[in-house]
Amino acid sequence: MSDTNATASLSGGTPKVSRINEAVIRIAGNSQDGIQVIGGFLARLAGRSEQEVMTFMTIPATISGGPSIFQVRIGSGEVLSAGDDADLLLALYQHSYEDHIGSLKKGGIVLFDSDHVEPKAELQQDYHHVGVPIASLTVEAIGGTAKDKGKNIYALGLLARVFDLNVPKLEQLVIERFTGKDESVVKNALAAFRAGHSYNVGNLFETFQFSESRKREGRQVVMNGNEALGYGLIAAGVRFGAGYPITPWTDVMELLRRELPKYGGSFIQCEDEIASVSMAMGASYAGRVAVTGSSGPGISLKMESVGWGVMAEVPVVVVDVQRGGPSTGLPTSVEQSDLNIARFGSHGDSPRVVLAPANVEDCFYVAIEAVNIARKYNVPVFILSDQAIATRIEAFLEPDLEKVCQDISPDLTTVPDFTPYDLSAPDGVVPRVVPGTRIASGKYPVATGLEHDEAGHPTAAPKMHQAMVAKRRKKLLALQATLPVPKVYGPPEGNVLLVGWGSTQGPIREAVDRARAAGDSISSLHIKHLNPLPHGLDNIFSGFHHVFVVEMNDEGFYGYGQLAGLLRARYCDPRIRGINKTDGLTWKVKELLAAVKMKLSSNGGAAKTVLNLGGA
Repeated sequence: MSDTNATASLSGGTPKVSRINEAVIRIAGNSQDGIQVIGGFLARLAGRSEQEVMTFMTIPATISGGPSIFQVRIGSGEVLSAGDDADLLLALYQHSYEDHIGSLKKGGIVLFDSDHVEPKAELQQDYHHVGVPIASLTVEAIGGTAKDKGKNIYALGLLARVFDLNVPKLEQLVIERFTGKDESVVKNALAAFRAGHSYNVGNLFETFQFSESRKREGRQVVMNGNEALGYGLIAAGVRFGAGYPITPWTDVMELLRRELPKYGGSFIQCEDEIASVSMAMGASYAGRVAVTGSSGPGISLKMESVGWGVMAEVPVVVVDVQRGGPSTGLPTSVEQSDLNIARFGSHGDSPRVVLAPANVEDCFYVAIEAVNIARKYNVPVFILSDQAIATRIEAFLEPDLEKVCQDISPDLTTVPDFTPYDLSAPDGVVPRVVPGTRIASGKYPVATGLEHDEAGHPTAAPKMHQAMVAKRRKKLLALQATLPVPKVYGPPEGNVLLVGWGSTQGPIREAVDRARAAGDSISSLHIKHLNPLPHGLDNIFSGFHHVFVVEMNDEGFYGYGQLAGLLRARYCDPRIRGINKTDGLTWKVKELLAAVKMKLSSNGGAAKTVLNLGGA
């Protein structure tokens, strides 16, 4: 446990109670055991208790299921990652025990189902073993007909006892989770939870209480990244979407299909990815920004239609929840290998905007920003999320919905005349006049995937094509001029700068905190706007001896990944190098620090000034 600051030993066989600031709990079992449900309850309880929380999960890619984990880090202070090593491992099977006890801190607690786990004798001295017959006690609590199907809720009760969690709030979460099902389901779930919580731990081990959390100015909401994206799109005014199911995008689609009708909108599940993006393009052309989305394989299929959207200058949002590739790759694992296709996919010169949220809260606001950019610049906008943000749960301050929600209904006021691709616009941006608007001159626009003149009529004139290519480029240059320069986390000058994008932000910042506490000269920079890049990055890079771009993609032939390649091409700066991995897992802080140390040591004498790196 982290930061144990007070311990009370009680008499009469009662465990000692230690006060802690944070804890990392890893739950290991099979996907059909509902371990994600346990983790979700813990995360949502933390959010309702004004605590910081972040989660991490792995699930099998096969329909038949298999080994799975859910890790949750709960803290009274700031939580930036899901944690490197667990303080407590809940192991439901022998493989759960053997595969994950190595993720437990030395001296940590392994709470195991003694009906299914035989602990290793050689590990007894390294970890505090606590065996509870979870499966059989669950059957005893809720009746033999249910077998052990409630053992996840029984285990939740055990964890509530170990960490002195708020039982009334947890029971309310259980009731909310099973509301709508048969009354006996709720009754059995509560019975299993209460049985687990009342299990007499006796003298087996200490229990824990979290220190009082810092007070927050407003209410917290708790959700995962896919939920935040979906609600952000709704708040932005999106009322139509089209998509096709694919992991891990599907949850966004299901949320929009469920919620959009409440606001007068709709979401259509199409027969394939090509139909989905084409339907979204048509809806956007009709006057209101629409959304489509997928993961890597589906994004590949959407690219021809995206090219049409660039040529016809149609505002649309495309969500890419990245996963491991290529092909069907790793459907349930994380990777950041779609940056190049998001930026450069489609044939020809087809500039589009690419944004990447850094955390769950950012997903909500990036969705709104994407819609607004699409509307203003009449361009497809990609949102590059990933499996890590999509599935992890975080708590953040509830958005001020009165301020952020917007109506983007089209304005059908009559206009005297309209030239949809007017080349005289200095920044290339021509405000849209949507279909259905009366144009007094009687000259109505044409939309086509062919190169066109200013009115939209197809043309192959060389000068016109050159002018239109420049017009489409100038729009993004106009956007680039408005982008804020990212802020450096830490001092603006030093030895090492870690550059990241997407879900790497939390581990990178925690690595910076840990290394600086050890006396190292290190800062970080996180880039949200990936195309176009904001101005001023070169000025930031100039303040550091080493610039390492941290990514979850392959280092390629030359030792750096996709964003690093873009930055090196842009700035021709040999200090920019890559720190990459492709194991399908998020970065651990200690793993990242070790990679930095290795990169520095491989650079000869230049590494002398950074050796501690937080003890990596």
